[in-house]
Amino acid sequence: MTAPRNSSRRLRSLRYSSEKMEGTGSWDVLEWTKLDQASWSSSYSNLDCLLDSERITFECCGVILINTNEAGTLLLTNFRILFLREGTRDPVPLGTIPLVAIEKFNKTKVQSNRHQSTKNPPKRLLQVTGKDMRIIVYGFPPGTKQRRSLVDALLRCSNLERVWDLYAFTCGPSKFGNKNPKERLLNEYFRLLGKGSLRASMNMIKDGSFSVSNDFWRITDLNSNYNLCPTYPFALMVPKSISDEELTQASTFRAKSRLPVISWCHPGTGAVIARSSQPLVGLMMNMRSNFDEKLVASFCTQLAGHKGAPRKLYIADARPRKNALANGAMGGGSESSSNYLQSEIVFFGIDNIHAMRESFSRLRDYLDMHGTTSSDGTSSFLRHGGWTWGGGNLSSMSASVSLLGESGWLSHIQSILAGVAWIAARVAMESASVLVHCSDGWDRTTQLVSLACLLLDPYYRTFAGFQALVEKDWLAFGHPFSDRIGMPNVAGSGSFELPIQSSSASSFPSSPVRQTSGSAATQSPGSSHGLNNYSPIFLQWVDCVSQLMRMYPCAFEFSPTFLVDFTDCLLSCRFGNFLCNSEKERQECRITESSGCLWAYLTDLRSFGGTSHAHCNPLYDPSRYNGALLPPAAALAPTLWPQFHLRWACPVEPDASETEFQCRAMSVKHLEMKKGKEEAERKVDALSSTVESLNEELRKERNISRAAKESAKRAIKERGVISRAVQSLGCKVNFTRSGDCTVEVEDGPQKCSHSIPHDVSESISSSVSEDKVCEALLCPLRAREGTCRWPDAGCCAQNGSQFVGLKANFEAFEKLSIYDSYFTAE
Repeated sequence: MTAPRNSSRRLRSLRYSSEKMEGTGSWDVLEWTKLDQASWSSSYSNLDCLLDSERITFECCGVILINTNEAGTLLLTNFRILFLREGTRDPVPLGTIPLVAIEKFNKTKVQSNRHQSTKNPPKRLLQVTGKDMRIIVYGFPPGTKQRRSLVDALLRCSNLERVWDLYAFTCGPSKFGNKNPKERLLNEYFRLLGKGSLRASMNMIKDGSFSVSNDFWRITDLNSNYNLCPTYPFALMVPKSISDEELTQASTFRAKSRLPVISWCHPGTGAVIARSSQPLVGLMMNMRSNFDEKLVASFCTQLAGHKGAPRKLYIADARPRKNALANGAMGGGSESSSNYLQSEIVFFGIDNIHAMRESFSRLRDYLDMHGTTSSDGTSSFLRHGGWTWGGGNLSSMSASVSLLGESGWLSHIQSILAGVAWIAARVAMESASVLVHCSDGWDRTTQLVSLACLLLDPYYRTFAGFQALVEKDWLAFGHPFSDRIGMPNVAGSGSFELPIQSSSASSFPSSPVRQTSGSAATQSPGSSHGLNNYSPIFLQWVDCVSQLMRMYPCAFEFSPTFLVDFTDCLLSCRFGNFLCNSEKERQECRITESSGCLWAYLTDLRSFGGTSHAHCNPLYDPSRYNGALLPPAAALAPTLWPQFHLRWACPVEPDASETEFQCRAMSVKHLEMKKGKEEAERKVDALSSTVESLNEELRKERNISRAAKESAKRAIKERGVISRAVQSLGCKVNFTRSGDCTVEVEDGPQKCSHSIPHDVSESISSSVSEDKVCEALLCPLRAREGTCRWPDAGCCAQNGSQFVGLKANFEAFEKLSIYDSYFTAE
C-alpha cells in the first residue's frame, strides 16, 4: 500500500552549483530553491526498471546523492531504495540498494559553513551503510519532512506483520522455480561415492532408498527427521564400518551434536575431508568418548598399495590455541592426539566472527575515506588540504596505506588461504585424511572445508560444481546465513526480523571515519554491529575464492563478475535459497516452494550470452587444470578484490573489468574466427570428398576404357578370324574406311551380300533377334526356310571346312593320278 502523502507539503528541488564541492564545508555550496509542484511526476508505477511484483511505497522529490553530487528522486519500494537521476527515469547504481542489503542508517544534520550566511538552515542528511562495501548519503531539502517520513518507512520494513510480506515471497518462484535442494545434495553424494549413474528423486527421499555405499563410506538416513542434529542435512556420509547406533552415541560428545561426518573423499586414494564441531572435553581436557574416538579413527582407512598400513589423520582446529583452551571453561575444547589413532593436532589461528565483523567495518571505512570520492562527496586528494593522500608527502601516503593493514582484513584472508593450502597439500601429497572443526563447526570450518574442496576437485571450479559446493558445505551443513549476513530470521512468533536499525547524531563529519590509527570505528548503539551474530563470514569466503582465481586465472569456468553478481543476489534477499539458518528451517518454512531460485536466475542470465557471457571465464582451460591446485606459500599474498571492494569507492580502478571486457571481446572474435576456421575446414572436407569421388569416377572410367580397349582388341582378332573363315568359303570380305564390313558370296549368276557392323557382339545379338532373308539360292549361309544363317555360320564354316578338305583330297588324288607310274604293278 502506498504511504499517504500530505498534499500541503512543500516540494522542493535541489539546484546545485557547477562549482566542485571541496573542503569540509562542501555541502554548503548547495543552493536549495523552490520548484513548482506540477513539474514533478506524480507516478512512477510504470518504470521499466521495476521488477516483478515490485511496488513503490514512498516517494521523495528533490533529493541529492551526496556521493556523486547528483540530484534526483528517491523511491522506496517493497524491495529496495531506488534513486532516479533528475530529468530521467534512469536509476543511479550507487544510490540504489536493496533493503535487506542495508546494514544500518543514520539521520544527521550538517551545519552551515561559518564563512557563509547564518540564515542558511542545516542540511538534512541520511547516511545508509550497505553490506556490500558502500556508504551512501542522501541530502533532503530543508523545511520538509521527507527524511523523517522515509526513516519511518524504513523502520516499518523491520517490523513486517507477515512472513509473506518479504519481497522474496511476494515475487514468488516466477520462472526461476527452485528444484528441491535435497535431490542435488544426494546427487553430489552419489558422485563422491562413484555412483554417478544414480539420480536422486523425491520418491527416493521419501522411502529412504538413498542409503547407498561403496567399499569404505555410506549414506545414512539417521538424520532424516533432524532428530540427531538439527543443523545438519537430512542425509550424512559416514564410514561404512560405523553403525547408526554408534553415530548417535558419538554425537553427544560434540557441540550442537555436530558429529564428525565426511564432506569430500578422494576417488583415487580414499583420503577424506571430514568436518565437525569442537569436542566436549571440559575444563580439565580429560573427558573422552569411545564412540567419538572410534568414529574419527575410521577415517584412517588402509592406504592403497600398503598392506595393513593405515593412513595418517590430521585434526585441523581453525581457532587460535588459546581460544580453544578458553572454550574448555564452557565445556568445549580440543582433542588430544594421544586419544585419537594416527592423529596430529594443528591450530590455524583464525579469529572468530566478532574480529571479522570489526575488520570488515574498518575496511569499508578505509575505502570510503581514501577512495576516489567518499560519502561526503569530497575527493580524498582534497580532504583536509590533502594530508590524507600526499601531495608528494610520502609519509602521509604510507600512513593512509597502513590503515588498510590495520583493518586486518587481508591478514585474515591470508590466514584462511594458508590453512586451506595446508589441508589440500596433506590430502593430495600424503593421501592423509583431515578432520576440520572450530567451535560450532559452521563458520571457519565451512570456509576451510569448502575452499579445500575447491582446490582439490576441479569439478567444483565449474558452474555446476560451484553450486553443488555451496549447497553442500554452506547450506546443507547449516551455516547460519540469517544471523551472519543479517538476513530475515525466523522468530518465535513466526515472523521475520530485519536487522535494519536507525540511529541519530547531532552532526555528520566530513568523512565517515575519523579515528586514530588502530582504533575501531565507533558504532552506534542501534547499529547492526550491536547484533552479536552478524559477521561477513560468507563474504570473506567469496573473497578467498577471488584470490584463488587471481592466482589461477585459467582454472575456473566462472569469472569474477559472476562472483559479484552472485554475492549481490545473496545480499539482496531477492531469492529464497539463503534464507534461514539451516536446512531444517528452510524446509519448515517451505522456502523452496514459495520463492525463486538464485541459481536458476544466474543460469537464465548466462543462457542469453553463451560462452561469451560476462559470467564465463574466457581464459578457462580445463585440460590444463584437471587436478589439484596447490599454491605455494609465496603465492598466498592477498590483495583487494577490485570488482567488489573498489567498485563504489574507486569506480575507475575496477576497470580491470575493462581489460576483462577487452579480453572477452577478443575471445568472441577468436570464437568467430574459430567458427570460420571450422566452416572452412568443413568446406575443405567437402571439396576433398568431391575430389575423391571424382578420382574414383576417373578410376572407373579408366577401367572402363581399359576394358573397352581389351574388347576392341578381342573384336579385331575375332574379325580377323571371321574374315579368314568367310574367305575360306570363297567369299569376299570388304572393309570400308568407316569400319563397315561387307561379305559377298558368289555362286554362279547369284550373289549375296552381308554387312558386319563394328560391334560384332551387337551384330550377333541383332541377327539373333531378327531373321534376315537370303536371296541367293546357292549361298552356303542360306537355310532351308530361305533365311540367312549369318552369323550362325559355325555350322556353315564347319561344312565349308569339310568341303575344303574333300577338295584338297580330290586335288591330291588328281596329282597322284598324274604320276601313277610311281605305283608298281602287282
